[in-house]
Amino acid sequence: MVELGQIDRPDAASFAGQRKLYCVASIFSVADAPDDYTALVARYWDEVVQQLEKIESAGKIKKIFSEIILEQGDKALDILGKINEKVPEIIKKRLEDGGTLIPLESSEFLGPYTDWSNCLRVVYTREVFMKVLEFYNEISEKRLRHIQETIEKNLLEAEAGLLLLKDEDRVKLQFPKDVEVFLVTPPSYDDIMRWLRDKMSRKEEKTE
Repeated sequence: MVELGQIDRPDAASFAGQRKLYCVASIFSVADAPDDYTALVARYWDEVVQQLEKIESAGKIKKIFSEIILEQGDKALDILGKINEKVPEIIKKRLEDGGTLIPLESSEFLGPYTDWSNCLRVVYTREVFMKVLEFYNEISEKRLRHIQETIEKNLLEAEAGLLLLKDEDRVKLQFPKDVEVFLVTPPSYDDIMRWLRDKMSRKEEKTE
């Protein structure tokens, strides 16, 4: 596994013939987010764009795999654009260069996964929480299995792909040895993680 951010440009010859997967953590802001967090997220995606331009020296992106979407084309880009305007720009550039956008989700899993995830946020009793968590984990495993199978089936020999997926989901995927995984980690990624940790600490202090 290669973490981009520790290297400038990958040596293309080192990865010739291998399947390559450039992994970008899906980090999005929301409408009522604090200005400082919104600015961090905007900087993060600007830095992702810069790092992808460097990393593609190891292989031009031919497949774009994205969470959240079930369909291809403009409808998928519209959905992603409502979450973050930078993501469709990244995808469109690769599509114009001959790439293909491949949805990672299945309607069989995405709906239940979203519902159980929302349920975890509103339950109060431990007994109910543990039962909901059981259902959530079950559907989450099925969803991740589908995501991994989709990537392995569509990323062909010597191709490079772009994976847009939350880090907590990406770390659970186990790819074959012939897939070289690159982690795209701009400097602002650590700043965002620190911001979220600080927010959680302040929240815990208020509840004590």
